[in-house]
Amino acid sequence: MKNLKIVLTILIVTLILVSAVYVIMKPDKPAIISDNTKQEVTFWSLQMGTFGNYMNPLIAEFEKQNPDIKINWIDVPYSEGEKRTLASILSSNPPDLVNLTPDFSSILAQKQALEYIDCTKLTAYNTQIVEMLKQNGKCYAVPFYATSSITFYNKDILKKSGIKNPPKSYDELFKTAFQIKKQTEKFVTMPTLTENDTFLKILNKYDVNNADKITTNESIRIFEEYKNLYKQDLIPKESITQNHQEALEKYMSGQIAYIQSGANFLNIVKENAPQIFKVTDVSEQFTGSNDKYDVSIMNLIIPSRAKHKDGALRFALFLTNAKNQTELAKLTTILPVNNESLKDEYFTTYTDTDTISKARYISAKQLNNLITPIEFKKNKKEIINLLNSTIQQIVLEKTTAKKGLSDLQKNWKILEEK
Repeated sequence: MKNLKIVLTILIVTLILVSAVYVIMKPDKPAIISDNTKQEVTFWSLQMGTFGNYMNPLIAEFEKQNPDIKINWIDVPYSEGEKRTLASILSSNPPDLVNLTPDFSSILAQKQALEYIDCTKLTAYNTQIVEMLKQNGKCYAVPFYATSSITFYNKDILKKSGIKNPPKSYDELFKTAFQIKKQTEKFVTMPTLTENDTFLKILNKYDVNNADKITTNESIRIFEEYKNLYKQDLIPKESITQNHQEALEKYMSGQIAYIQSGANFLNIVKENAPQIFKVTDVSEQFTGSNDKYDVSIMNLIIPSRAKHKDGALRFALFLTNAKNQTELAKLTTILPVNNESLKDEYFTTYTDTDTISKARYISAKQLNNLITPIEFKKNKKEIINLLNSTIQQIVLEKTTAKKGLSDLQKNWKILEEK
């Protein structure tokens, strides 16, 4: 009996040890994360609904790499972006990540409606663009993509005018206006002076970037230059009322020598005015006294009331990594903001016979020398409307440049302090 007890004891101990070893040595099963425990990150894009072939595989890859996150992608029409975002941010259930313009994003940041982002997480992006997306030294957005306009010019008009090289600055442009009109009866350009912030950007290139500088001699000179171009019939009369689309139509009909536009509009010229496209070449954006270029940016923001901020940031950084940025740029005509992506030969090389690749090259190169956009304390839209009204009044000689700019300065300051 005693021997039997000993044998049973040994068997029990052996079974316990074998069981323990099995538990330790057995392979782990993949963790199964139920949909109930996943972060469902809602992402709103702007006017990207036609890019499902790009976005859906990208989202699938992100979810594979991040099994704890599910992306709910919703595309919003561009015209409704600001309105819908504002309404959602005021609610208790905003999206987690939103594609917006920096102008509107900056307003939301001022209202403390956005989650600030650790700037050290943004070292992969163009430094100058990251600086533009700061509020009081804090980053409020992840850069998404950029565009930087270039100059299209009609080689035939320049040749008939005796102009060998296109102008690089606005001042050089002004000097060629009379020569072009005299030799060809064409207009030098069609500046859409009262469209959005067009004229504000021109002033900024001369460092006229606040209310105090709007009455300087340099500022007065610029306003007078455009008044003289208009008065001498060197630019179309529609320059003070019409928009970029109408200016592009004038270029495609061969009526103007130069137009500043995004590289994407070259395709429109190619499709709608093939004869003009054949005589079109491209050069850098016109500069002012500071020799810098302006840029348009789209960014990604995280509302302060978002429920899944960590997942939103992880997806934003994935969406804008070098691989995904390069792929998006090749599908569209946008420029990446990721430094590694900008080193891709797609942006660093071009052939002389391919105007579109040359435009892309020039546009990307301009991102190395950007001007900081003018910042406003308050009422940016109202101030820009006031500025546009003032240039219109001066060009039409309903007021002098000195008087008009003095009134503009006074009202600009009032609007910023309201």
